[in-house]
Amino acid sequence: MFLRRKKAAAPPMPFDKTGKVPVLRSSICTGEQVAGFKDAVSGRFTEIMLIRTAGDLEEFLRAYGLREEELRREW
Repeated sequence: MFLRRKKAAAPPMPFDKTGKVPVLRSSICTGEQVAGFKDAVSGRFTEIMLIRTAGDLEEFLRAYGLREEELRREW
């Protein structure tokens, strides 16, 4: 009666990757990681996904057709 159904995860939003660099930002203090894309010209970062586990990172890479070698890390 009080059980709720788990909502299905929404597919990733279409994202225009032209002129963007895939970046994994990590916090020095807490270690929190956020994956997203950084504009090559303006340097503006767009957050896409919070990374908690290696599975989350794999999901991000698979959803946007990236390889781990293409992902740049920032502190």
